[in-house]
Amino acid sequence: MKKKQIVVFGATGTLGLYLIDYFSNQLSSDEWRIVAVGRRNTDFFSRYSPLVEYCSADISKTETLGQLPRHNVQSVIHLAGALPAYMAGYHPQQYIDTNVTGTLNVLEYCRENRIGRILYTQSISDYYGYYGKLNRFKDDMPRKIPLKGDHAVYAISKCMAEDLCWHYQTSYGVKSFIFRLPNIYCYMPEHKTFYIDGKPTVVSYRHMIKLAMGGKPIEMWGDPQKGIDVIYVKDFCQLIYKSVFVDRKEGGRYNVGTGKMTSMEDCIRGIIQVFSPQGSRSAIIPRPEKHDCVNFCMDIEKARNELNYEPQYDYISYLEDYKKEMESDRFKDLFADCTP
Repeated sequence: MKKKQIVVFGATGTLGLYLIDYFSNQLSSDEWRIVAVGRRNTDFFSRYSPLVEYCSADISKTETLGQLPRHNVQSVIHLAGALPAYMAGYHPQQYIDTNVTGTLNVLEYCRENRIGRILYTQSISDYYGYYGKLNRFKDDMPRKIPLKGDHAVYAISKCMAEDLCWHYQTSYGVKSFIFRLPNIYCYMPEHKTFYIDGKPTVVSYRHMIKLAMGGKPIEMWGDPQKGIDVIYVKDFCQLIYKSVFVDRKEGGRYNVGTGKMTSMEDCIRGIIQVFSPQGSRSAIIPRPEKHDCVNFCMDIEKARNELNYEPQYDYISYLEDYKKEMESDRFKDLFADCTP
């Protein structure tokens, strides 16, 4: 019996690594093969699981895609992309080359090989114009992308890529499942540098975790009752997994989230509860003069109804699992080997 295959583009990114780990624990190696695709040269995946095979390819260059499987591919999961958080300086051409041309190449790979399903991750940047005006984002609201700043071309390129998916669904029958992602929270070692406006920056929740671990004071900026939707990477993986196997005539656009807003005060108190040593709890220092957080949550009723998705991690259980991942550091070699 020939094995059914799932091709994962962007496998060496953080979400890709967790996703392949999740799928490897759900599927049988007797029936399935996962083809992990990334730009790096690595032998990690061959050491990681007998279910996974790795291919080094750049989606912006069609000549590198010839090694990918042509038969028995059940789904393509497209996580690859250029994004501002990983870009030093400002190089808008990278967004076009990877997010637009690369996605077109992936879709052509699907069309040419009669692959009937693609899962693509969209950015919450397409809802930029709703920030501060709405605090609950639905799946299918009209886009309001930023037209200036370091996220502008990025958001434009992601919307172009999504529209290409809809074109290939309508014209060639490639079912397109589009997922709008806010920040996906997960543990990773400190290998990556993050950027805002092309300059290195500190990731706030990781900074607060470090402070809590040392029992040091934590500043609470802005209105403490404003909050965010905190979605853990393992719930993201659950949603993607269910979308690979759901029986639907067409794809659709779905929010990724918990459907709940966690206030900034609850965020910080939870971090202190889970990470501060007993007898040395971090103090909270209110800083109401500082800027507020974006203040939103994702409406996930469509994903619940159509994909049978239900988040498994509330805020505290996410932090507790994050702590376990941090203490075990089970992906240490994986991240060191695969992080761009």
